[in-house]
Amino acid sequence: MVLIAAAVCTKGGKTMISRQFVEMTKARIEGLLAAFPKLMTAGKQHTFVETDSVRYVYQPMEKLYMLLITTKTSNILEDLETLRLFSKVIPEYCRNLDEKEIIDNAFNLIFAFDEIVALGYRESVNLAQIKTFVEMDSHEEKVYQAVRQTQEREAKQKMREKAKELQRQRMEFGKKGLGRSNYSGGGSDAFGSSGGISSSSSISTSPMAMSELKPSPAISKPAPSRNALKLGGKAKDVDSFVDQLKSEGEKISNAPANAPTSLSVASRPKPDVVTDSVHLRMEDKVVVRIDRDGSLQAFELSGLLTLRISDEKMARIKVEIQNNDAKGIQLQTHPNVDKELFKTRGLIGLKNSAKPFPLNTDVGVLKWRWQTQDESSVPLTINCWPSENGEGGCDVNIEYELEHQRLELQDVCISIPLPLNSHPSVAECDGDYHHDSRKNVLQWNLPVIDASNKAGSMEFSVPASIPGDFFPVQVSFSSKIPYADLKATNVLNVDDDSAVKFSTETVFYPDKYEIV
Repeated sequence: MVLIAAAVCTKGGKTMISRQFVEMTKARIEGLLAAFPKLMTAGKQHTFVETDSVRYVYQPMEKLYMLLITTKTSNILEDLETLRLFSKVIPEYCRNLDEKEIIDNAFNLIFAFDEIVALGYRESVNLAQIKTFVEMDSHEEKVYQAVRQTQEREAKQKMREKAKELQRQRMEFGKKGLGRSNYSGGGSDAFGSSGGISSSSSISTSPMAMSELKPSPAISKPAPSRNALKLGGKAKDVDSFVDQLKSEGEKISNAPANAPTSLSVASRPKPDVVTDSVHLRMEDKVVVRIDRDGSLQAFELSGLLTLRISDEKMARIKVEIQNNDAKGIQLQTHPNVDKELFKTRGLIGLKNSAKPFPLNTDVGVLKWRWQTQDESSVPLTINCWPSENGEGGCDVNIEYELEHQRLELQDVCISIPLPLNSHPSVAECDGDYHHDSRKNVLQWNLPVIDASNKAGSMEFSVPASIPGDFFPVQVSFSSKIPYADLKATNVLNVDDDSAVKFSTETVFYPDKYEIV
């Protein structure tokens, strides 16, 4: 037999898929398929019909026809056998024999048709073989994937072993450099052996480590050249240079010579926080992702309480924590901290009370984490509402509202993306705004958001834009009030429970806060 084409069509004559197996023009195939409904006559029981050039062999399938177009010289018995195999293939890939299901699985059906017929002649295959061929289940591919996964596991194992080796080397170096300078009584490091939250910055700040890095006095430095430029020369040389500039008409300020007059205000370092011998730092950071319709996608809070002691006499202490949290925040203490003491009395102290805390090192003693899908947990809600104005642009209304009024957010910046080379026209704005043309961002700046200034809005319009251009909206701020309702209330001496003077620092900021 020579099979010209196989097709699936409706009883009304509409062709849904067709596969051609011999060289023939598209117009010729379309003409043959279009002629089939016209040849159908009611009241006849046979399932084939012939014309002067081709034979149509078909089988009804509910609302569909499975149709084969063959030459008139083909064997009708083989045609019917092939037709039955085609009819068995369709239910394997289509649950319902309707038009939508056929179109959705058109590619699988065409691949199966190609396994049944090749170059117009039927292949010696059955239904099980056709399913296997279409699935393309390759044993060689499985072997390759297994070998690749084994190689990846071996590489990860080597990476972990290398990381452990480097960590052991750092710990050994830390013990050699810090064991004699940071602790009294020759005790071992209370936080060095666990390697958990202990900061590696102690290596660089330790006096012993710094002394090891300094060059030996026996090594003599090369004598400076007499003709070399000498910084910080005599004052009279500076004065003569200034007098020369004045004589040439230059204006000289009265600022001291060693003052950096060109330093901008924004680049000046902020003054350090005044700290006592015992300093506690509480850091809260949050990741918030909100849909533009207001639903919460993700909320994750993580925090860390660090302790820094600069006086050796204050190294044996306990920190009292007041926990007013009602959300169910998960708290976790450092492995060397007495967990029972913290659970029963809310005190952070070492398991071995005879050992002191490390000196001049930020030691993480308590950390916490919380995840939720509750929309009421969002501290600051942003509602950005862009709408098309009928002139090819958009009018944007954006507003904020402080949901947790015990918080005080400072230096709040709400960044709204803009289309390329656009110029927004701001009609109303609570606070200040700045258009960054380089980054194509409109920045809405608010110095403080608190209970007295818990809501505000801004309205602007942008030509040649669509509503999707104004997302994602990014939010940044800082706060001295933590999100987690935790507070260090007291610091006590281990020996006599006497109060120890301490300083605290709290910072709450978003790691990522966006409306997408």
